[in-house]
Amino acid sequence: MMIERRTMPRHNVNRHATIAFDGGEVSCTIRNISPIGAALDVSSAVFVPHEITLLMANGHLSQHCYVVWRKPRCLGVTFDRLNEPNVA
Repeated sequence: MMIERRTMPRHNVNRHATIAFDGGEVSCTIRNISPIGAALDVSSAVFVPHEITLLMANGHLSQHCYVVWRKPRCLGVTFDRLNEPNVA
């Protein structure tokens, strides 16, 4: 049995988004999300840096994030709570 360590429950979603960082962008799918973080599916997590901006809602919503875990095709991010989402 796995012990749940998340402080906030995540909600399953299947939404397209973009990971932006200095030097590039990567398409991703938001697999699940909570007020404090998300799991992101990517084609390859190798080149995604520790600090990113997650662009959602066709670029109308952005959130500064930090990668807290990674697998070859999936990332876990925590949202920068000092930088609340920006609505364009």
